[in-house]
Amino acid sequence: MTEFAPALLAEIRSRFAHVDSCPEQGPRVFFENAGGALTLNSVVETAAHYAAIPDNQGRDNVGSHALTALIANTKRAIKEMMNAPDGQVFVGESGTELLFRLIMNACLGADGGTVLGSTVEHPATRSACARWAGVAGKTHVLIEHDHAAGLVTADQYAAQVTPDTAVATILHTSPVTGMGMDVPAIAAAIRAVAPDCFIIVDGIQHAAHGLIDIASYGIDGYVISPYKMFSRHGYGIAWISDRLAALPHDSLLDGPEGVWELGTRDTGAYATMLNVVEYLEWLGAQHTDSPDKRTRFLAAGAAIHAHEHALTDAMIHGTGNLPGLAEMPGVTIIGGVDNPAREGLVSLTVAGQDAADIVAKLNAEGIRTHLRKADHYSGNILTPLGEPGCVRVSLCHYNSVTEVAAFLAVMKDLTA
Repeated sequence: MTEFAPALLAEIRSRFAHVDSCPEQGPRVFFENAGGALTLNSVVETAAHYAAIPDNQGRDNVGSHALTALIANTKRAIKEMMNAPDGQVFVGESGTELLFRLIMNACLGADGGTVLGSTVEHPATRSACARWAGVAGKTHVLIEHDHAAGLVTADQYAAQVTPDTAVATILHTSPVTGMGMDVPAIAAAIRAVAPDCFIIVDGIQHAAHGLIDIASYGIDGYVISPYKMFSRHGYGIAWISDRLAALPHDSLLDGPEGVWELGTRDTGAYATMLNVVEYLEWLGAQHTDSPDKRTRFLAAGAAIHAHEHALTDAMIHGTGNLPGLAEMPGVTIIGGVDNPAREGLVSLTVAGQDAADIVAKLNAEGIRTHLRKADHYSGNILTPLGEPGCVRVSLCHYNSVTEVAAFLAVMKDLTA
């Protein structure tokens, strides 16, 4: 696993806003990407452009026709990026709102009496399943995840799935442990016992860190939050299979069949997501000579994964003359030191020190990280470990080993 060449990394960083400096704080290292990735400069420009356009979609004028064409083009591009030849994509209020909506309609429309998920999941899916399983008269079953490894496996799903399982949820990557789940294997384990189960995946944390490959997953829904994938706040994106799309759902009376969007959506949302797709295709083109878009997306995903693996490896095992977190006294890395499922995130605790204090001290030194507490967001991960909180260090492919070294230098002093 190798990091980007310096010249390419410099070009990548030049495409993002505020890559090394906060407009309020000044120079800083940004290791808070799981809370929202940096924004592409092209997204900033596109958002401003479309915010000023007075026309709406669906009107008979040149401006409206252009907006409608852009939306259709973006939907095709997103499906290409996700490798989703079938089904449909649409935008909603947020990733969480879309997960609730997909889970609600699956619970209300599916035959069978069980809704299956796991304790590693974000409350977006756990809360939605708890509510709508109850409303639909179904039983919500939660698989206990592997607390030490910070993930749940296909074997654990296989042990709990039954022919009566109507809906199942999978977290692609945990925003607390940083571990990725084997979505194709988990989905296959579910389908082997409950072939008609509606399977919905929370891809919000995974989207910025690796490839999305819907065609290989065997699922019915996949949701992302674009602000965690180099775009902006204010919308989420869902892909749904044709069979999920056909379920009864909220829509206008006598309106077009199969429409899941409610009301006029922001054309700028689609346009800024198109910027992300175009960026990933550009990044892939730096690693392959192929003109094929899918080949470029594959190359981009592999390059992102390799660079981020190099960064987390340096963070854990050290770089230059700086010791890594694994060598620092009192440091515990959630999910273990060498976990191959890790995707661009390291969460840690330091014996005898409050996680909030460490985050504050790092921030004072220009290193932006985040506190995760054992609350409704992260208690499912931290409480079984007996930890009231942890320091989450989350990175993306535009981060550098130099930034990792700056973080380790501060951590070395804090743990001395």
